Amino acid sequence: MSVLDTFGRPLRDLRISVTDRCNFRCVYCMPKEVFGRDYRFLPRRELLTFEEIERVARVFVDLGVRKLRITGGEPLLRRDLETLVAQLAGLGDLDLTLTTNAALLAQKARVLAEAGLSRVTVSLDSLDDEVFRAMNDVDFPVARVLAGIDAATEAGLPVKVNVVVKRGLNEGSVLDIARRFRGTGHAVRFIEYMDVGATNGWRTDDVVPAAEIVRTIGAEFPLEPVEAGYRGEVAERYRYLDGAGEIGVIASVTQPFCGDCTRARLSADGKLYTCLFAVRGHDLRAVLRAGARDDELDAAIRSVWERRTDRYSELRTEQTAKLRKVEMSFIGG
Repeated sequence: MSVLDTFGRPLRDLRISVTDRCNFRCVYCMPKEVFGRDYRFLPRRELLTFEEIERVARVFVDLGVRKLRITGGEPLLRRDLETLVAQLAGLGDLDLTLTTNAALLAQKARVLAEAGLSRVTVSLDSLDDEVFRAMNDVDFPVARVLAGIDAATEAGLPVKVNVVVKRGLNEGSVLDIARRFRGTGHAVRFIEYMDVGATNGWRTDDVVPAAEIVRTIGAEFPLEPVEAGYRGEVAERYRYLDGAGEIGVIASVTQPFCGDCTRARLSADGKLYTCLFAVRGHDLRAVLRAGARDDELDAAIRSVWERRTDRYSELRTEQTAKLRKVEMSFIGG
């Protein structure tokens, strides 16, 4: 049964974080000066088990969710993740996706595909090895990410490439990435650098507007806009006029799309967040471990969603940007 929030937005997408850990320290997500050697990550007992995740996901599906996205941190750090993929794939005809930095994807792509994963999204912010190593801040080479993309393709998994663009850091990589993936069948999404969390030092001056990205690519490869495929699609899509594929831009800073947001997020420790920029979550783990029946879990989720008023990107100011929001690494993108 469908459930609507206070603005009439349905619940259609659930993003499931399976770990708060990551093997990268990307400067816009997990800066090393904050998430360093002494940072306390969640102990295993505080993580939702696969069985708990499956149970929560089943209730969300009953409430109208049609897309499940597995995220992190880096989700491939969670041991035996393919087991969870198989469990979630058994919930019905869903779009079951995974977002990863691809450091471990070459080893895992085939078993994930065999378990029932629909497709994979890979974060790749530059093809320039020096820039890429600087952005992930663990000296990880870009060639191994590209190998992961190739392995996913060979396993039959459609691939989408996400690129976070930050002024002064990697805007010079935009055209390189567009050139690299034209004609490959891989969709590329360029994402405006956002003020997620409170540790990445976000400034409006660091944002490269989506319109500028489209102009940059369009100057070399003419583009035309593509209509949205469904309500709540976050990317504005453009196709190459020569038929070599498409790109998309996600402009949550310069062109907010809160009005059609259908996404909920489940953190690795079982908290439900109704916005990427949320200050606090709602504890579903406590409900689960108190022995709640499915109808009680349904009621708890429904109650949160029906009271939802989130419009952060539409209301963003210099003041709201300074709120102590949940970190992206904790709830995924």
